[in-house]
Amino acid sequence: MDLMFKATLGAAVVVILAMLAKTKNYYIAGLVPLFPTFALIAHYIVGKGRSLDDLKTTIVFGMWSIIPYFVYLATLYVMVDRMRLEASLAVAAVAWLIAATVLVSVWMRLHG
Repeated sequence: MDLMFKATLGAAVVVILAMLAKTKNYYIAGLVPLFPTFALIAHYIVGKGRSLDDLKTTIVFGMWSIIPYFVYLATLYVMVDRMRLEASLAVAAVAWLIAATVLVSVWMRLHG
């Protein structure tokens, strides 16, 4: 049942994105993925199963995780003028992956 709820929530987000993309305020579709759906789930699970300090560490790491998302957006912004959309999205996703890997590596060195 828990898995079904998560799948339904994900599907609802996709429907909302599709609907917003067709409105005159299409740019709001860029805000919807940032609603903390999965963060809420993660923070609840960590908060219920671990210490308060562990939850706070998870929250701080989440704050730093904005950096890979920014790298993704900045890369996509630059690449859409230079490549087809699909290629631009792929390059931006790889940029996110690299930035996320660097973030996790640095975090582990400092907090590991």
